[in-house]
Amino acid sequence: MADPAAELFAEAREHLASLVRIDTSNPPGNEISAARYLEAALRREGIWCQVFEPAPGRGNMVARLPGEGNRRPLLLMAHLDVVPADPQGWTCPPFSGAVREGELWGRGALDCKHIVAGWLTILLRLKRLGARLRRDVILAATADEECGGRWGTGWLADHRPDLMAAEVALNEGGGAAYVVGGRRVFTCDTGEKGVCWLRLSAGGEGGHASVPPRDNPVVRLASAVSCLGQADFPVHLTPVVERLFTAALEHTPQAPAATLQRVVQAGGRREDLEALFPRRLAGQLYATLRNTATPTVFQAGGKTNVVPARAWAEVDGRFLPGFTVESFLEELRSQAGSQAAGLDWEVTMAAEPSESSPAAPLLDCLARAIERHSPGSLLAPSLCVGMTDGRYLRRLGVPVYGFWPELPHVPLERAHGVDERLPLDSLRFALAVMWDAIADFCLG
Repeated sequence: MADPAAELFAEAREHLASLVRIDTSNPPGNEISAARYLEAALRREGIWCQVFEPAPGRGNMVARLPGEGNRRPLLLMAHLDVVPADPQGWTCPPFSGAVREGELWGRGALDCKHIVAGWLTILLRLKRLGARLRRDVILAATADEECGGRWGTGWLADHRPDLMAAEVALNEGGGAAYVVGGRRVFTCDTGEKGVCWLRLSAGGEGGHASVPPRDNPVVRLASAVSCLGQADFPVHLTPVVERLFTAALEHTPQAPAATLQRVVQAGGRREDLEALFPRRLAGQLYATLRNTATPTVFQAGGKTNVVPARAWAEVDGRFLPGFTVESFLEELRSQAGSQAAGLDWEVTMAAEPSESSPAAPLLDCLARAIERHSPGSLLAPSLCVGMTDGRYLRRLGVPVYGFWPELPHVPLERAHGVDERLPLDSLRFALAVMWDAIADFCLG
């Protein structure tokens, strides 16, 4: 007799390899090719789907497997675009979809075509089984997430919100597994920080560099950027971070409440967090205990002996629930102090924080599935420090949870780096967990 889990894995692996071979680097995107691939696979099985092309080459695909309608739908979402990949330095070509030593290689294998392939395969399996679904299951595979989602989930939310209406949605993010005190803890993103990208600029006296000006915009801007980059931002403890902290320490000799209080009073220092948690989890907690402002671009002048009349820098700001763009900027200006005097501050992109309730029936299904496939493990709510398309759905009133379980551990930097690749054992584990959770939520 065929092994259903093995069949699910084998089909998902083939779909993932095929999707990786479709170059959807954004910019320019070209997600339409991947959307058409999904459309063909779904229509072969008689599943309703529709492809949208809101701009040339930008492709979104929405499919729906109808249920009995006793409950509101479950929405499975993931994006089709990937960040660009320079083939220089790659062990395997970045769009090869090659399998080597138990890993599938290529841009998008981790971010996040493996989730697209997983959702597709689960939807196909539900259809083939003729399962009596209590609710519709929707699949949305979208464009442009890597550049803000304007042509993807953002476009669908604005133009076809009827297709995205659901009781709850599952998205990328979350699912990392950490061992704390001998117990494995899987994170589930119940919200995400806000984003505020800034361009700071300074003007001053230009001229010949042999006569140093009184007001050099390069020096003034560099001082402000250095101040922001080294700022000791204050700790702001949010409920979701408190829950993650407490859950992770629940089965350790540490007293969670007292330990958290001590860490907060000490300023949420990296060294204190790394003494308690694995480094990757400590890093996430550090970034979710405070607002952050990370300088990423600095540009001034073009010739060694010319003082430019203007210099500018870009800063990636991320802020916690409870803050707005305005209150976040107030904190940044306070941190920069006198160094920011006379600078122009331009917000180039902003998105407010968004959260979903940490108490939801779907999370109970995820927790049961995790316990079944990783006995003794715990599901804990977390706050995504990045930006996902989930914010568009939360604006429509759809709770969104970021969860795709990762076991074994996959280094985070692989996702946008050289030699992006996915351990196939991780795909196998994730499919087993998500199949059980979705069956529990939609069939039980």
